[in-house]
Amino acid sequence: MAQITIMMAAYNAGKYLRRALDSVRSQTFQDFDLIITDDGSRDDTLEIAREYAAMDSRIHVVHQENAGVCITRNNCLDWAYAHSDSQWVIFWDSDDWAHPEMLQRMLDAALEKDVKIVACGYAETTGEDPVIAPETLEPVVWDTMDFYRKHYVNAIMTCCKLYHKSCYQDIRHPTDNYFDDEFVSYRMLYAEKRMAVIPAQLYSYFINDTGLTKRKWTPKMLDAWVAYEEQIRFFTEKGEQELVNFHYRGYLENALTNYQAAQDADNTEENQQARRRIRKKIREVLHRMHERKALSYQFDMDVLLEFYPVRMRLYRLTRELREGFGRKKNA
Repeated sequence: MAQITIMMAAYNAGKYLRRALDSVRSQTFQDFDLIITDDGSRDDTLEIAREYAAMDSRIHVVHQENAGVCITRNNCLDWAYAHSDSQWVIFWDSDDWAHPEMLQRMLDAALEKDVKIVACGYAETTGEDPVIAPETLEPVVWDTMDFYRKHYVNAIMTCCKLYHKSCYQDIRHPTDNYFDDEFVSYRMLYAEKRMAVIPAQLYSYFINDTGLTKRKWTPKMLDAWVAYEEQIRFFTEKGEQELVNFHYRGYLENALTNYQAAQDADNTEENQQARRRIRKKIREVLHRMHERKALSYQFDMDVLLEFYPVRMRLYRLTRELREGFGRKKNA
């Protein structure tokens, strides 16, 4: 019986798949099974996967018509529940690789700290192995929401986390959104009050210029707003006001980042419409933050002046007049 199921969604990964699979097979921890779900690749991804499966009985390959990464990840999860007795699962991208001790150290941390989620550090790389400082290999225990707030990107990443299988029991990735990580990670973290973290960059996240995350800006990037709305709704229902404000801040920053990217994008009719939509969204989020008293008029003044120029100039003038009257009164 395998202790860990490694789940790998693969699409047109032939150029990098051997490196990923060699890295998996080179782990010091060997009690795993690996499910590779080929998402209708048009290159030699399926052939390479089957080649490795033929020489390693722990490797299993499923082929499907192209359906996208979210459905592919869900199919990996479904396979893990249906065909493996493993108690732990981890996602591994088909163009990434890991330190040989990653699986062993993550499982040891989970058992030693008695937690159901373990995260390790990751390094964005174009091919170089990250340098590992020995002192960063020791696991530490975090409150999950503290880790979520302070290390947001690491917290929501699908990869570089070992999950107890029970964490995914009733959760699957949404199949209609570009940002599936944003919909699932916070729910699993919130359900578990403690997690272990190995700060060392044990996972190498390959920066692929042709990959999904490196495509030029399109209005599809605005799909993240659906996730922010769900996160705000979720934490509002839980009464977690600090986390609600945290997500409003992230919502605003995301909209501003998209606004700048849209300004720099091609001047197509679709992008022009997106710019108008983003401006409207920024004003909406600012208004909602104002109602919650979650704005910092010192920190957010430049944004407020751009999107509410008349109102903010009147606000500034009124404030200056009040301060002037105050000084005269105290003179």
